[in-house]
Amino acid sequence: MIQALRYLTALPLLTLWHGGTVIVAALRGVRQVSGGVYDRAHKRWGAGLMRATRIRLEVEHAERLRPERPCVYVANHVSFIDIWALLAALPGTVRFVAKQELFRVPVFGQAIRAAEHIAIDRANRAAAFAAYDEAARAVRGGRSAIVFAEGTRSRDGRLLPFKKGPFVLAIAAQVPVVPVLVHGAFELMPRGALYPRRGTVVLRIGDAIDTAGMGYDDRDRLGGRARVALEGLQGQGAGPA
Repeated sequence: MIQALRYLTALPLLTLWHGGTVIVAALRGVRQVSGGVYDRAHKRWGAGLMRATRIRLEVEHAERLRPERPCVYVANHVSFIDIWALLAALPGTVRFVAKQELFRVPVFGQAIRAAEHIAIDRANRAAAFAAYDEAARAVRGGRSAIVFAEGTRSRDGRLLPFKKGPFVLAIAAQVPVVPVLVHGAFELMPRGALYPRRGTVVLRIGDAIDTAGMGYDDRDRLGGRARVALEGLQGQGAGPA
């Protein structure tokens, strides 16, 4: 019960505070700069929710992260906690490519739109590719993108089939794909859970996969390499649950 109260108190308060900060900054015309208010707000939101719900975050192979180089982070998706952990841990300026339904959530949706996260309508193929084109321009401009390769949360913690979009994005932007395995979040807050359990979440960072010289026809090969990398990261020990 205490854990539920901590979560149900922290989520709206932190969303209102940090989301409000971003919305006000956008209304005042504050520019997007690396390490600026938009970057700080979502990192503090993610880290704050982890602390409030007593979830410890560990990052393995952090030396593989290169904040000075934009990339496309391709992650598995098992829990709402994934979002908090990725925002809290990944360095530099990062933005999600996320389903458009999230942009309709009061305050939260306004905040992520103001911070220029990318909305994608998967039901509309033309609109989805336009969103990936927009994301590619942002990545070429110096931002890194975070994309859930499966497109939705897994119901059993196993990897689902990958969408092609993340790999089209990386090829279009000509930046590396960096696999990120989120481990432990499914056990703490699986899809359908009302609040998270306390525990530990581990982000395992994979080696960057270069896309230099790749074209659109290489998207499946690139996706296959990313999947093999994530499966390898999954197999790196049982880790904490």
